[in-house]
Amino acid sequence: MMSAEERSLALHERLHGKIEITGRAACKTADDLSLLYTPGVAEPCRAIAADYQRSWDLTRRSNLVAVITDGTAVLGLGDIGPAAGMPVMEGKCLLFKEFGGVDAIPLCIDTHDIDEAVRTIHLISKSFGGINLEDIAAPRCFEIERRLQELCDIPVFHDDQHGTAIVTSAGLINALRFVGKPMGSLRIVISGAGAAGIAIGTLLIHMGFGDVICCDRQGAIYEGRENLNIAKMQFARISNVEHRRGSLADVMRGADVFVGVSAPGLVTSSMVASMAESPIVFAQANPTPEIMPEEAKAAGAAVVATGRSDYPNQVNNVLAFPGIFKGALASRAPRITEEMEVAAARAIASLVTDEELRADYVIPSALDRRVADVVAAAVARTAGLS
Repeated sequence: MMSAEERSLALHERLHGKIEITGRAACKTADDLSLLYTPGVAEPCRAIAADYQRSWDLTRRSNLVAVITDGTAVLGLGDIGPAAGMPVMEGKCLLFKEFGGVDAIPLCIDTHDIDEAVRTIHLISKSFGGINLEDIAAPRCFEIERRLQELCDIPVFHDDQHGTAIVTSAGLINALRFVGKPMGSLRIVISGAGAAGIAIGTLLIHMGFGDVICCDRQGAIYEGRENLNIAKMQFARISNVEHRRGSLADVMRGADVFVGVSAPGLVTSSMVASMAESPIVFAQANPTPEIMPEEAKAAGAAVVATGRSDYPNQVNNVLAFPGIFKGALASRAPRITEEMEVAAARAIASLVTDEELRADYVIPSALDRRVADVVAAAVARTAGLS
């Protein structure tokens, strides 16, 4: 019996790639050729030269996203290089099309230099309607995204940060509904202070969940702690209002929610048992979570979520990015704002009805075909209000 990894390798070898480009018009006659290419194509070129906005109506960029990586943080594999990241980028493009009807092109850039990456992506941005940054290591990813958002006139979205934050927030909205705890006064502990951890914490604070304490390898992050990079320093200013110090185990004591985006096996049964009544555990490290669901439940967790597809409540970014870009492209939004992220999270959460809500169903299935359209509508509506 072949493992999933062995079957995947065999499939990729057979397919020679998971995506291809197909035409939207037939080119079978001389007249077809004259309209689709020369001489007729000169007219839409002239129209765009006269009015840049016509590029949205006369080319495919209105439904085209670039999925871009430098290969420095690919899945759980680390810095394996741009070529090795290509299978993941192709897969992301396939999901864009399959779930959101959005066309996407994988681009793997061979540089670790922030200035070079920003300049390269900015220079090609006029070919696309949106930029999806993927698998770029922290803290470099924060700077690349920030600078591109300032330079580009199209949405730039680092999915490892914001997609993860949106789906996590959606799941927590429903987990709180299930356990009957209100938002506002919660204490939430996050293990992992990279791209995903800081983005999750920032969105949870913005949405008013409560106080968030983020932990890195040295323990709790608080304002004034030494050895913090810029991203952690900025997050420390808005989080951990009581300046709690200590290890992950120390700050989990009495916490309402644990969110893990770090490494396998960091959380023990006793740490879960030390949390507040009806604790919520989102252990999302892949492929092995911070604590296995069975162990977390045995320790008293009321709701458990992971990043795995073989357990209930999978936190999967496919619930977010196809719909977010579909909505942003439809509304021609120049940027995906924090309010759009909130709208997307609430839209995802809304698909779990009161009748359906239970401990093992607080997040819609990653294969739920309703999600992208509901998210797209919420994002477009929010874009129209801004």
